[in-house]
Amino acid sequence: MKVFAQVLTTVLKVVPSIPPVYDHGDSMESKDMMSKQKEWPVEIIRSRRRRKTVSAALQNGVLVVRAPARMSDGDLRPIIANFQKRMAKRHLPHTDAELAALAGEMERLYFNGRLPPYTIRYVTNQNKRFGSCTPAQGTIRISHRLASMPHFVRAYVVVHELAHLLEANHGRRFWQLVNAYPLTERARGYLMAVGLEEMEGGEPNVTH
Repeated sequence: MKVFAQVLTTVLKVVPSIPPVYDHGDSMESKDMMSKQKEWPVEIIRSRRRRKTVSAALQNGVLVVRAPARMSDGDLRPIIANFQKRMAKRHLPHTDAELAALAGEMERLYFNGRLPPYTIRYVTNQNKRFGSCTPAQGTIRISHRLASMPHFVRAYVVVHELAHLLEANHGRRFWQLVNAYPLTERARGYLMAVGLEEMEGGEPNVTH
């Protein structure tokens, strides 16, 4: 739960496809500003040392924007929108082939050849859940939203769905399989923050 708390302090739960913006000024007070560009949450770091220039870089799935302290939110909005467009072109979504390669790696690391044959691909009709698995057919579908999320989050989701090939529900044996992936709690915290996973009664409640 400490891991969840750390993640939730940096990524706010927002309406899907609209990224949150965090503004940390010299007083360390924060306020939100919404951008219409997709995929990356935005963190604004204001500095009195900056005069005119604004810079941006992707750090752990967050677009970190450094701006002069006196620049208003209104002035920053179009600049951030432009950064989002440029970053989107540089960081195109991962392909189905890359997703399959990731699944193969996770299978080798955490399932020791125990999985039945399966197929895995991205789909665009899962906006409120991160993935689904149909064990009887060996089919796994991953939300396209995951394609632009950090690698450790995609890897967790793949492990989660692969585990369903062996355990259909979210019982103890299922979570023993999933927790073999060392960044499970961190990834679940991230997904909770963006609204793709919830906690209920202290136990995972993942939509499938």
